[in-house]
Amino acid sequence: MGSPSGPPFDPDDPDRERRERDTEPIPRIGPDDGPGYGSGPGLSDGPSLSDDAGYGDGPGYAGQGRSGRTWVRDPEAGYQPPQISEDELAGLRADAAGMAPRRVLPLEDEPSSLVARYLFPTERYRGEWKRHWIHLSTPILVGIAATFVLGYLSGFLAGQDVGALTTIAVLAWFAVMGWVAWRVADWWYDRFILTNKRVMVVNGIITRRVAMMPLVRVTDMKYEQTPTGRALNYGTFVLESAGQEQALREIKNLPNPNELYLRVVEEMYEPQAVEARLGKEADEAKADDGA
Repeated sequence: MGSPSGPPFDPDDPDRERRERDTEPIPRIGPDDGPGYGSGPGLSDGPSLSDDAGYGDGPGYAGQGRSGRTWVRDPEAGYQPPQISEDELAGLRADAAGMAPRRVLPLEDEPSSLVARYLFPTERYRGEWKRHWIHLSTPILVGIAATFVLGYLSGFLAGQDVGALTTIAVLAWFAVMGWVAWRVADWWYDRFILTNKRVMVVNGIITRRVAMMPLVRVTDMKYEQTPTGRALNYGTFVLESAGQEQALREIKNLPNPNELYLRVVEEMYEPQAVEARLGKEADEAKADDGA
């Protein structure tokens, strides 16, 4: 009598061996079963797999991702942000010939004596900038016009034999040129300063004014360039701080505004990249001095 769960046994059935092989239980793989996957049919050939196969320190898995960026594992924190690689810093520096593209210009190592007095010891100096020379356009034009007009007037009055009026014209010219010199000196002492913690504006000769805004308080920043500003490379910066009144909001006639914008934004969002780049540049400078 055949089996109630299947067809009757037929020794000449061509599919009998296949059905028996398919229904045969898979043997359990043990630690001593040899180099194969197991001891069953079709399982004795091929490489063995260890518990950490594909996760060891072989090529492509040695603590780095597909992009080549190294990841630092921290048992407590789970993982730390990736370290900044040399390739990522390469675009921020020019080569020895100065041919490589550079996103930011080099920084001065030390602040000037005018600025150093306003920095506290733990603050990292990032740079200082005087306003663009266009800031002096009005006093320069006034001085040129006064020179031509009062010079012509003085010569004309001298021919009319009115010495008193000639003296007045000369004194007026000296007064105008004194005002021009004052404006030039005021421009020279007017500085925009960037550190790793704040932006500042220092100006004034007799009455000194110092305005600053912490970088963590800056909620919006923009710069504006007129057609003349684009041609001469200057612009106006506008800083916003959570809708509050602040001492430092609009700074006019700053040079190289795109460069300055990148500096401030990088300092706000990527301070680690700034530190890494500056540290690398310092090491290269020491190496060049040693050579």
